[in-house]
Parts: sequence; C-alpha cells; structure tokens
Amino acid sequence: MNQALSSVRIIDMTHNQAGPACAQMLAWLGAEVIKLEEPSKGDVARAQAGDGLFFLMFNANKQSLTLNLKTDEGKELFKRLMTKSDVLLENFAPGALDRLGLGYEVLSALNPRLIYATIKGFGTYGPYHQFKSFEPVAQAMGGAMSVTGFADGPPTYLWPSIGDSGTGMQMAIGILAALQQRHHTGKGQHVEVSMQDAVVNILRISLREHIRGGHTPPRTGNQLGKTVPGTAYVCAPGGPNDYVYIFAQPQMWQAFLGATGMQELADDPKYATPEARWEHRTELDAIVENWTRQRSKYEVMEILGNAGVPCGAVQDTSEVLADPHLKARHMIVDLEDPSFGPFQTAGCPIKLADSPVTIERPPQLGEHTDRVLSDLLELSADDLARVKSEGVV
Repeated sequence: MNQALSSVRIIDMTHNQAGPACAQMLAWLGAEVIKLEEPSKGDVARAQAGDGLFFLMFNANKQSLTLNLKTDEGKELFKRLMTKSDVLLENFAPGALDRLGLGYEVLSALNPRLIYATIKGFGTYGPYHQFKSFEPVAQAMGGAMSVTGFADGPPTYLWPSIGDSGTGMQMAIGILAALQQRHHTGKGQHVEVSMQDAVVNILRISLREHIRGGHTPPRTGNQLGKTVPGTAYVCAPGGPNDYVYIFAQPQMWQAFLGATGMQELADDPKYATPEARWEHRTELDAIVENWTRQRSKYEVMEILGNAGVPCGAVQDTSEVLADPHLKARHMIVDLEDPSFGPFQTAGCPIKLADSPVTIERPPQLGEHTDRVLSDLLELSADDLARVKSEGVV
C-alpha cells in the first residue's frame, strides 16, 4: 500500500531519543528512513543497559547503513547519498558535522532540495548554544520542573520525555512543513528545534498563569485549577497506583452526584457553587475519597465515565502494556528482534484511514548496508567488497 510519506527519503544520523523518535514517527507514516550508524558501534542506545531495548523502542521501521565518516571515501559516499535524499536529520554536538566538512552550506550546495534538520539542546545560536543538554536539563531550563511536584517539595523531573520525544515530535512537524514549502519553491532549507525551545512550547499554560497574575505559578501537585473534584483519589485495594483522577467540571457536578449517589450534596450550600466547593475542598475531597476507597479504580472509571464525567484510572506500566483499549488501537504492539527476542513497544498514535501503519522491527546494525550501497549508490560487487575491507562501512 502506498503510504503517506512513501516518496520521502530521510537519512537519520541521530542517536539516543529525540532524533530517533522523530525519524521513527516519519518512518511509521511511510518515509524511507535510513539510519546511518558508525561501523561496529552504531547508535549508542544499542548497548544501553546491556540489552539494547532503548534502541528497539525508538527505531522501528528503519533501515541501517554503516558508514565511516572519518574516511575520505566514507564522506564521498555520504555526499552521494545526500544528492539522492530529501531530509538529513542530525543531533550531533554543536559544530560536529561542520568540522567533518558536512555542514548545511556544503550539503545544500550539493542538493538544493535537501532539508537539513538539526536537533540541539539549546540550538545553533544564542548565549547557550555551545552547551550540551539531556532530558532533565531541557526540563529544568524550559521551566517544566518549576511547576511540577507538590508545593512543599522540590522542583520535580517528569519521566515522560517531553524534552526528548517532545522535541522529536515538534521536529517532525518542522520537517513536514519544510517538505510542503519545497513543493512550492523547489528548495530545501535548514530546520532547527532545540530541546529547551520544545519544552517552553509545551509550557504555555503555566506561562499564561504568570502573564495573567504577574507571579511565578506555584507547584500544585495533582490539583488541576480550582475544580473540585479535580485531583487523584485513592481507590481499593490501596496499592501504590490504586488512584483515579476525577475532573468534574462545574457543568458536570449534577452528573457526578447522580452517578455516585451523593444527591444529598446538591442541597448543601457548602457545595452549591464552584467557588463554594473550592472553599470547602478539603472536606469535599474527603467525601469523594471515602466513596472511591470502596471501589477499584476501574470501577470508579466505569461509573463516572458512563455518566459523562471525565475520569481515568492511574495505570502503571504493566497495566498500560496490557490495556485492551490500547491493544485494540494498536498502540501496544508485539515485535521480535533477532537478538533481544520478543518484546512489546508503543505503536503509532497517528491513525490515517487510507494508509494504516504497520510496525516493523528495528534493524540490526548495518543490516541494509549492501542494499543501500548497491541499489541506491550503484556500487559494484567489487567496490562493495573493497569498501568493506578498507573499513569504510
């Protein structure tokens, strides 16, 4: 089946998470993604934690080409590859590709249609552009940690990777925008997303609160705004993740009371208005939690969900991997890697009716080197043998 991005060829020179997540998303949507890796070593994530599972989670649907860019012939093969590609995606340390003679100016001269996509911790300009970054650094500098956690605790790091995968998703949008513009201009361009910028983009609600009130928003734990019920409540049997999040907006108050059998609260002036419920939130939260403690989180979700009240069980990772709804939507998929064996991973969240996504296993290191060099760059069998013997690939 012809996929949405089947006419697009992307050279993925990234490692770890932000770049690989971006390239994987575009590969899921049909782009031909060739992951360019260093011979014998490959992406550093292949060896992370000793099992390479980090690599497997972010490199599905890609091909792997090994190429030694420290050799003259490796650089020449790379340049030839650039003339046959639409996008180069890189997240090397600042200036690394320029020092190899493979910066934007050089490659765009070879292929004016090339989209040169760069992910950096702090971008390629600005006072911090030479600084390196990782996920927690991006969250700290982007403001996310300052608004995460409880009021009496320290700034808190989020495990969901808004700095890495969040940057990757925003870069995917940038690449697609540049491809669309190229349809009109015939020219590629340099696309850049920094991890700090990506986190700031996601922080806009907290920025709104600062702009509105002129002060730094406090950490509020699980409380969302001044809506009550509007936090996480303990459920039976009381395990570490036996909680449910309930967000009963003012227009849902009567539906909440009907579903929970608390109609007597409707006539209580302490809870008659959103302002009154906020004023008496400690008492009301205790009443709500007394009800949730008698039920499992899934029972609570079923009761309130069917009543039209937003409510969700706090699922741990084992529950996410086993979730029947996620499996029905192909968001949890089963794959098998020749080295690792069977494993589960997250699928593609974007559902295209005319080109559904099939998740394929990540490539072995250099698995597609012969195909790319012979089919795409037209190396003969003798040349292929020679570059292998000389350590070019």
